[in-house]
Amino acid sequence: MATTPSKFSPLEFLKRFLPQDKDYTKDQLQNFGERQESEMAYDSVDRGTSMIPLDRIVGSVGRYRDFDSQFKPKRAHQATSERLQGIIHRMREGKSLPPVSVYQIKDDYFILDGHHRVTAAKELQHSHIRACILELLPTADTLENRLYVEKTAFRDEAGIPHTIDLTELGQFQHLRRQIEEHRNHLHAKQNTEISYQQAAADWYRTIYRPLSTLIKNSGLVKSFKNRTVDDLYLYISVHQWEKGKARKYGIGVDKLIPKDMEQFRTKMAEHKEQEYPEMRREITAFILLNVEGKYEKRIFDKLAELDEVREVHSVHGSIDIIIKVVLNRDLLSSDAELLTQFLFTTIRQWKGVQATQTLLPGMAIVKKG
Repeated sequence: MATTPSKFSPLEFLKRFLPQDKDYTKDQLQNFGERQESEMAYDSVDRGTSMIPLDRIVGSVGRYRDFDSQFKPKRAHQATSERLQGIIHRMREGKSLPPVSVYQIKDDYFILDGHHRVTAAKELQHSHIRACILELLPTADTLENRLYVEKTAFRDEAGIPHTIDLTELGQFQHLRRQIEEHRNHLHAKQNTEISYQQAAADWYRTIYRPLSTLIKNSGLVKSFKNRTVDDLYLYISVHQWEKGKARKYGIGVDKLIPKDMEQFRTKMAEHKEQEYPEMRREITAFILLNVEGKYEKRIFDKLAELDEVREVHSVHGSIDIIIKVVLNRDLLSSDAELLTQFLFTTIRQWKGVQATQTLLPGMAIVKKG
């Protein structure tokens, strides 16, 4: 369905995009030449044409002073405004436009050709735009660059669609070993030659994605500062499948993630992605408290306010208060670690608490009604 053309004159239309009373030095695009020099990014790799996120286009090749950081033109010109209106009109009608041309340096993109197409796409609140990409690999000797080169080399070698984000150098050897083991498994099972990239594609789809999705859905990464989901994938998979070490983490990992990689693959094949089991479990504990008499009522009320506390009972005898606690833990935390953390960040900090004793239930029968 055709879209009604804008009622604004060309110059009025373009002025809608112009930022008012801004310090342009603080709100402009990055200079590609400066970034290229600082990263020593001169070796190029043609990445072909694909969709790229608009919010990762951060600079321009030669025109970084003409647009602000949101790609709004800084000056109004009749010809420019007419051209921009035409591009927006075509985009609204779904008409095909040529891809923009960009240079890529690490995760950032710099426009070589197509500035107004980016402006139009942002005005229409698009999230991505089609681009021809020439990546320039950074060679400046920094930890960040060395990590980036390792990630990119592994992704290209394996032919997988996304970069795996490890934060320590030299760790991709473990993933290569997993792919080779999986390649041997597929060869034995299918009795046919399997290329490294074929094995990598199947490993990515049937082993890496399921386990990384479990980890992501668990929220586990929040407990590990400056680590990624992929770091935790590496840690768990290497300890479970490569080193076969006795675990130091919570009970339940073996049930969810067997110690054999191919067994894990078979198990995950039974589920769709939205049906993967969670890497979180509830634990129930009973905590017995001895408290000073004059603080008993105050402590009783504070316990009742804690979300983790499901029941509070004042009792007569050698124990003053009994509470039932339900906590959620990930499978890398032991019950003891989680309970200790809960106790020492809450109850054991309170004035009047003299001693606590924790009981973990074993076999139980809960009657309803």
